[in-house]
Amino acid sequence: MKPLTQAEEEIMQILWQLEKAFVKEIVEEYDDPKPAYNTISTLIRIMEKKGFVGYEAFGKSHRYYPLIDKEAYSKKHLNRFVDKYFSGSYKDLVSFFTKEKEMSVHDLEKLLDELKKDQS
Repeated sequence: MKPLTQAEEEIMQILWQLEKAFVKEIVEEYDDPKPAYNTISTLIRIMEKKGFVGYEAFGKSHRYYPLIDKEAYSKKHLNRFVDKYFSGSYKDLVSFFTKEKEMSVHDLEKLLDELKKDQS
């Protein structure tokens, strides 16, 4: 699976939220200044070729929908991030956040509780 660019990820976030949308509806979800219709249309077609987006045809119009769910993409993206910046070690990732004081002991305990639930 090829990675998405930042612009493509923004579109995917909108599609995950809306579930199905025409390009016009995607453009409407952006804050001002809104991107050009043709820009979003081009990005959607690229995402379709990458296998992230499918469509239903309505005459000359297309309604787009995600082919990959948000959780699956997030997992793959996070794994790639951990591999790239933390040599594949989630322990090092958590350690980084605790050292940078971004994660409190309470937050860490809650995370551990969730992990224990998942393994049960």
